[in-house]
Amino acid sequence: MAKECSFDIVSEFDKQELVNAIDQTKRDIQTRFDLKDSNSEVVLEGEKTITVTTQDTMKLKNIIDILQSKMVKRNLSIKILDALNVENALGGNVRQVFNLKKGLSQELAKKITAEIKNSKLKVQSSIQGEQIRVTGKSKDDLQEVIKLLRGKEEVFEIPLQFVNYR
Repeated sequence: MAKECSFDIVSEFDKQELVNAIDQTKRDIQTRFDLKDSNSEVVLEGEKTITVTTQDTMKLKNIIDILQSKMVKRNLSIKILDALNVENALGGNVRQVFNLKKGLSQELAKKITAEIKNSKLKVQSSIQGEQIRVTGKSKDDLQEVIKLLRGKEEVFEIPLQFVNYR
């Protein structure tokens, strides 16, 4: 009897790397000439949101660019940032809140499993909470699934990781 191979599809980020990227962004804000006295702040609230507050939309755009570049340097996908509308804050400032995407929603998990089934590969996929377990007899088929999903990652609009490959 052939041994079953499997892996899990998840969407997560390293919280410590995110904290480090935000700390570096704060340091850049304090040293950059155009942002030094702008009373700007970047705040991570739990594992759910990042709030950026500053004087005007131009400075807001610059701070977001700095944050995204720091995230990319730390191997964090900027797809985890779900930007909400820019809103006015106290004192004539502007604020933008970013929700952090973590885990696969049921709707997205169903879309991914449908994509795997449509590929006609000899694998089974099952949704397990906020992750998907893919099993099959051939490691080559599992690698084809990974290759297929990496090619479609733009469609899903969320970073995917493939873990527990056995």
